Amino acid sequence: IMQLTNMLVVSNAMPVKTVQEFIDYCRANPGKIAYASSGNGTSVHMSAELFKAMTKCDMQHVPYRGSAIAFPDIISNKVQLIFDNLPSALEQSRGGSVRALGVTSPTRWPGVPDVPAIAETVPGFESVGFYGISAPKGTPPEIVDALNKAVGEALKDPKLVARLAEVGGIPKPMTPAEFGRLVADETEKWRKVVEFAG
Repeated sequence: IMQLTNMLVVSNAMPVKTVQEFIDYCRANPGKIAYASSGNGTSVHMSAELFKAMTKCDMQHVPYRGSAIAFPDIISNKVQLIFDNLPSALEQSRGGSVRALGVTSPTRWPGVPDVPAIAETVPGFESVGFYGISAPKGTPPEIVDALNKAVGEALKDPKLVARLAEVGGIPKPMTPAEFGRLVADETEKWRKVVEFAG
């Protein structure tokens, strides 16, 4: 139905303004950088672990019970960064509390075109959440197709598109086969990241 991105934001005390500067700083200070997450296994946590795996940055994970609880520690530089969900990260960065470095989508996100995609610096980096609708196994194909068509039509509604944008999402209609491939591909990708993270 839709895709969501996360945003890498850092403490204003960090001496970095770009993703490349951040990578260079991490590599020059191994083990001294801590990143917050909204809990173990969340998209916020997994985005950071994917970044670690792809950049060879040595960062320590500090899980919180939600990103709202983490932001005071990021602002005070007790932890240096978070790959938070776009709406809350954007609110904090636009308010000047933290500095936005990049979005986790493969290209710049429509709602924040001034923030680069991390993939512009780290080719192939992508950590995008998605929402879809599933039906029980064995559901007749004509019912699946009718549901898919109805959802596809709903995603053309400008009011719905605007509402999705308010929560940081963009419509992503797919066929049932495309959605099935996405789920399979994402499951394999994140299995490898979980193994890397231990």
